[in-house]
Amino acid sequence: MRTKLLSEIKSKIREIPDWPHKGVNFKDITPLLQDKNLFHKMIDFLIAPYSGKKVDKIVGIDARGFILAAASAYKFKTGLAIVRKKGKLPAKTVSREYSLEYASNVLEMHEDAILPGEKVVIVDDVLATGGTMKAAIDLVKQLKGKIVGVNFLIELTYLKGRKNIKGQKIRSLLQY
Repeated sequence: MRTKLLSEIKSKIREIPDWPHKGVNFKDITPLLQDKNLFHKMIDFLIAPYSGKKVDKIVGIDARGFILAAASAYKFKTGLAIVRKKGKLPAKTVSREYSLEYASNVLEMHEDAILPGEKVVIVDDVLATGGTMKAAIDLVKQLKGKIVGVNFLIELTYLKGRKNIKGQKIRSLLQY
């Protein structure tokens, strides 16, 4: 059942070559999101390891991570905190610079998004080089949150992003 479900989910990931930059093979998750049955099953599968564990908040990373995190927080009946690119949050923030496989940027979180000691799961769509997730992890730690795990829909194993987020409980549903 698990293998069949993962195969069905993977079949809904559309690959777009040379987007957003030449040499990048973009994984488009919108066909998966549009499939109501698979989207629900994917969210259930994504949060299953935390069933019965105390989680105070789900943290979603800008932008596609918001979708997965919001659905996960709803299913978990917990709060949602967001990590955005610089200049997108209106209140006082904490920030962290990070690098992607093709650029660098700054991520921010409201300074009151995570309370000290809150247990969180951080969710994003893709683990590539790990730079984005490392910045999000650093922001949660700066706010004194306790990270229960980090979840990805997709992991690009050839980019070795796990090495940048060592020490975390990492879970990815699909590997490329």
